[in-house]
Amino acid sequence: MTAEPKQAIFRFYAELNDFLPSKYKQKDITYSFWGSPTVKDAIEALGVPHTEVDLILANNKSIDFHYNLNHNDRIAVYPVFERLDISQLQRLHLYPLRQTQFIVDTNLGKLARNLRLLGFDTLYENTYTDIEIIRIAEEEKRLILTRDIALLKNGRVSRGYWVRATNPDNQIKEILNKFDLLNQIKPFSRCLICNHKLAKISKAEILHQIHPKTRQHFNEFYRCKKCDQIYWPGSHYQRMQKMIKKWLKQ
Repeated sequence: MTAEPKQAIFRFYAELNDFLPSKYKQKDITYSFWGSPTVKDAIEALGVPHTEVDLILANNKSIDFHYNLNHNDRIAVYPVFERLDISQLQRLHLYPLRQTQFIVDTNLGKLARNLRLLGFDTLYENTYTDIEIIRIAEEEKRLILTRDIALLKNGRVSRGYWVRATNPDNQIKEILNKFDLLNQIKPFSRCLICNHKLAKISKAEILHQIHPKTRQHFNEFYRCKKCDQIYWPGSHYQRMQKMIKKWLKQ
């Protein structure tokens, strides 16, 4: 006689439901299994990346990702808490997920540029491979932003976020709100090309590098410390200011 599989009941809360098919959203899910899989394996088998999870309760007790499922367990899974104090419970990350250092997947180039525009340290190259992104994130303690759920399920990824929005304006609003970054914005402080910080520079030092009309109409200039790109508050600056105001409008 073939043994019956064991079962556990899972319930996902808040935005974790974004990863679930409609029939599972906001509902108890019966998960069948053999042996003693870890709760992390079960959560990802149901479609939710471990990087999105910050608290798991098994039968009302806080557990970690290594917990082995038992028959009739009742598992509650909660997302990353950015504004609630759950310090007395067993958080699943060694340090907070909220970081102002990002590395952005190759399919989110406009988001990377917009984060740099707001002054956030954001690495992006359209040639990055998944392995490179993961390695850099590990080495530099960066948070991965991606639209690729599979990337976040990689066991080496400890900090990452799946960007829900597809429109660039909505994406930047989503990140600002998700990670509570509104008070950390420093517009026009980073190079849009290479991500390094800008430094004010005298007009006399760069006269030979700017167009005669630019020399005539502008006196305030900034230069990237790495790639030497020069910036000044021209018409593009006004357009960017309007764009930023639109993003910050709640």
